[in-house]
Amino acid sequence: FLGGTERGEEANSHPRKLNTFFGVMVPTVLSMFSIVLFLRTGFVVGHAGLLQALLMVVVAYTIISLTILSICAISTNGAIQGGGAYYMISRSLGPEFGGSIGLMFFLAKIFACGGYVLGLVEAILDVFGLDPESSVSTGVRVLPQGYWYTVLYSSVILLLCLLVCLVGAHIYSRTAFVILLVVTVSLLSVFISSVAVKPQEFIITHHGSRNQTLRYNASYTGFSATTLKNNLAGYSLDYSTNSVMSFATVFAVMFTSCTGIMAGANMSGELKNPSVAIPKGTIIAVSYTFIVYVLLFFMISATCDRTLLIQDYGFLQRINLWPPFVTIGIYCASLSAAMCAMIGASRILHALALDHLFGLPLAPAAITSASGNPWVAVLFTWGLTQCVVFAGELNAIAGLVTVFYLLAYAAVDLACLALEWASAPNFRPTFQLFSWHTCLLGIVSCLAMMFIINPVYSSGSIVLLLLLLLFLHYRSPTSSWGYISQALIFHQVRKYLLMLDVRKDHVKFWRPQVLLMVANPRSSSQLILFVNQLKKGGLYVLGHVQLGDLDTLPSDPVQQQYNFWMSLVDKLGVKAFVDLTLSPTVRQGTQHLLRITGLGGMKPNMLILGFYDSCTPEDFLLQDSAFCDTAVERGGEDEFNFGVDLPSLQAHFPPVRDAESPRWLAPEEYVGIISDAIKMNKSVCLGRYFFQLEGEDKDSKVDGSERIIDVWPLNLLQPGCRDYEDVCSLFLLQMACVLNMSSKWRHAKMRIFLNVGTASSDQGWMVNEETFRELLRKLRIRASIKIVPWDSVVQHHTPTAEPAQAPSESFLSAVNRMLMEHSSQATVRFLYLPQPPSHRSQSQAFLAQLEAVTNGLGPTLLIHGVTPVTYTDL
Repeated sequence: FLGGTERGEEANSHPRKLNTFFGVMVPTVLSMFSIVLFLRTGFVVGHAGLLQALLMVVVAYTIISLTILSICAISTNGAIQGGGAYYMISRSLGPEFGGSIGLMFFLAKIFACGGYVLGLVEAILDVFGLDPESSVSTGVRVLPQGYWYTVLYSSVILLLCLLVCLVGAHIYSRTAFVILLVVTVSLLSVFISSVAVKPQEFIITHHGSRNQTLRYNASYTGFSATTLKNNLAGYSLDYSTNSVMSFATVFAVMFTSCTGIMAGANMSGELKNPSVAIPKGTIIAVSYTFIVYVLLFFMISATCDRTLLIQDYGFLQRINLWPPFVTIGIYCASLSAAMCAMIGASRILHALALDHLFGLPLAPAAITSASGNPWVAVLFTWGLTQCVVFAGELNAIAGLVTVFYLLAYAAVDLACLALEWASAPNFRPTFQLFSWHTCLLGIVSCLAMMFIINPVYSSGSIVLLLLLLLFLHYRSPTSSWGYISQALIFHQVRKYLLMLDVRKDHVKFWRPQVLLMVANPRSSSQLILFVNQLKKGGLYVLGHVQLGDLDTLPSDPVQQQYNFWMSLVDKLGVKAFVDLTLSPTVRQGTQHLLRITGLGGMKPNMLILGFYDSCTPEDFLLQDSAFCDTAVERGGEDEFNFGVDLPSLQAHFPPVRDAESPRWLAPEEYVGIISDAIKMNKSVCLGRYFFQLEGEDKDSKVDGSERIIDVWPLNLLQPGCRDYEDVCSLFLLQMACVLNMSSKWRHAKMRIFLNVGTASSDQGWMVNEETFRELLRKLRIRASIKIVPWDSVVQHHTPTAEPAQAPSESFLSAVNRMLMEHSSQATVRFLYLPQPPSHRSQSQAFLAQLEAVTNGLGPTLLIHGVTPVTYTDL
């Protein structure tokens, strides 16, 4: 089935056979005439008057014309499959919006089908119903009347519709043209009768309250200027609902005639040339119905007095040359519209079920017969429509039908607007008579008219839409349809990135923008999680260098890896990008990433590396529940994980390095990476022992109240340095403060350690402490200050004339003991990372110093900051 109404099982055996007339014009005209043409034109003109009735027609057709432009644009941008409006919206706006609007469009069809059935029952009772004044049947008036009888007759008609739909939609589609001919003949008889029939008087009776019978004297005057003048304005009591009508209530009834504009678009899969047939056929059909309604309004305003129009919905039968003409027209139009709505609703439900958006509740609706008829969806539709007919009155549900349709039309306009604003190269419909202005105007007019008609129904429908959106968003269905949100985000992000001018950067708005180099995620997951807490809304990129030379390879091995890394990011729950490169060495690859990662003003300003030591790494992917529990895989379907399931994710990343395995990096290359980053004006952080850190994963409830952050802002390898306000020291303080602001460290206690020499009589350190407290106050950093005398440590340091001379092992051990004594209880420590040596030969010694100082400490971050990051002014 390729549309909301017709030809499900014939689509494959007779592909693309319909022309513009039979495929678009016939179903659209029939859907738009429905029951309003014969049963409600008098109601509209009688209550609203000719002037307001014409205004309603113009407003209604303006609204649907704006939507038609959007329908034509979308439908000529590609073939539409089963589901009609649902298919358009879901493939344009994604599964969440498409599914929620699709379900509401299905409900609109259900209510419309119920309305058509009630209208048909009303027409049958006008001819065959017992006279209210008499309980004895006279002539053809044999059917008893009343609420429950109306429900009974409606149920019988629905059963007939059900049988037709169960046999197949082709029965209806084959007779559509014949039905249109019958309706056209009936319509012509109405216009001919207005000239041929002489003026008449009628007595109309209705049941009143307390079993009273109300009588009204009405007349058919023929063409008369006086009658036309008297029918220009005025609202009164509606006899069927016993309430006073208004512009909104009358418009709601009239607008039900405008809800069939998608009947042609739904047939796109069976049209010979849909890109020509849909715009042409829909516009001609809508223009034709508009002319018919305007002429009919003028005719009845000039020939029928207001009492006749208001008190008798079936007055066209009274004034016809041969009343059965109108009767047959009403029955054909109503039954046709009811079956059309039932078939359309069942196909929408079937399309929703096939897309698995609502899971098990709709799963049976995907079942079809051998010929392809979705009989379970038909049964669902019939059952819900049966509930609707308990309303008992057409006018009672007209408002709800109209609100649901208007919401669906607004969504079609929104889909077209989003496609136009996204400026995707593949959105190039052959129909060009639209713009974002028409789409936006269509959305606004649909929503405005919804609230004019019925604010309660409108608010309720929007709340229902939002609930469905949340439900589908929570289910997180993924699809291969493409997401308009991605196109819109790309479009806006590009514009904002161009506006993000690096020349306008200011230190007070600085934030960490991190490139974390990852050799193997199996041994680095804790560090990845920790850095996610350290980014403070900044850019976070996971970098990885694949060793190799593209000259010797048939294809780029990096391209196939992105999906696995993205799945890793999803599993860990970190907000990070992934950037991979191919390079002969890790050092060159890291240089490439530092230069080219990011875009415009969003580029890394900090490089973070794991520590270079002799520890054998552990495999944390085997320990993390997110990577072991297959129950979260939702049945292992590829559509939910972009083709990467847990076993393949586990298999992709190589086993961790064992004690005998050769290392990827030599010490000289590792220190060279640090030096390169500093030369490129990037700050550097080295993370050690982060495999000991727990509680960083996304399911952890840690708030930091039991955690301690220790900061040692002095360069511990140069005891002579007492500058607590150099760039690197302030960078340490800033990073610790950033960590303290993150969700899992918000309530952590922060301690800052000041190293002082107390042996001499010089008490300058006390002045330094006060200066430092004042600095913290200016920087708004809440922390406790700990004074650490380190005379016993400094005595192991031997000052030399050579500034680059390595400190002694005894000094390094003393520094390590001091750190262990004061920071053993800390959760994480921030230490000053000295400038790396300039000579390659000193790299091994440099790493040995860092390893000796941090040996056995626990999670530690060694930081070397190169740019000012703190600001004391407002």
